[in-house]
Amino acid sequence: MRICGLQKLTLLDYPERTACTVFTGGCNFRCPFCHNAALLAPAPGTETISEESFFAFLEKRKKLLDGVCVSGGEPLLQKDIGDFLAKIKGLGYRVKLDTNGSFPEILEEILRKNLADYVAMDIKNAPEKYGETVGLAHWDWTPVKKSIQILMKGRIPFEFRTTVVREFHTAEDFLSMAASIGGAPRYYLQQFTDQGGNVRAGLHSYTKEELTRFLQSIRPFFKVAELRGI
Repeated sequence: MRICGLQKLTLLDYPERTACTVFTGGCNFRCPFCHNAALLAPAPGTETISEESFFAFLEKRKKLLDGVCVSGGEPLLQKDIGDFLAKIKGLGYRVKLDTNGSFPEILEEILRKNLADYVAMDIKNAPEKYGETVGLAHWDWTPVKKSIQILMKGRIPFEFRTTVVREFHTAEDFLSMAASIGGAPRYYLQQFTDQGGNVRAGLHSYTKEELTRFLQSIRPFFKVAELRGI
């Protein structure tokens, strides 16, 4: 397991849990607006955190934390992700998994083995614009569609979320996305923030008022639909 970062405390990343967030290295997407661009393809020699020290940290925090968010990068790229999640669960923690949804078979196995308690999956854009949005021309969104179907079975709590970027998303795109994931229990629009470390410079956010209009147009598709990060 390649661990490239650890946020020792978060009250926001895992709903209703006091948690830490562990960041894995590597991602198969190249979203131009990625705010964790340093984790996409960590260079050789990039400082990492050993599993031994990470699990020692969890042992010490048992009375303070009750959840672990596993994020990235894309965690499901890690060959030993199942064993890693099992170790976390074995310490008594609840696990939230962040994923881009491009590895449905692995996601299915994780759910079948009860290795996650909550999943947050990114919906990058409308199906017809997926390749452009994830930085891979002509990328087929079929794996993402399969992951949506897996989560929509409702075996564990989950959410869908979209980081909204002015250069990539339109009002029509949100209606297309809503049609693809309609009926989901929770959907969040997240405001893009230019933190200076994105893959591509010169991208912009929408205003709160504009995002609110997008949200109002798709609310009928979901049980809960909200803005996040504003």
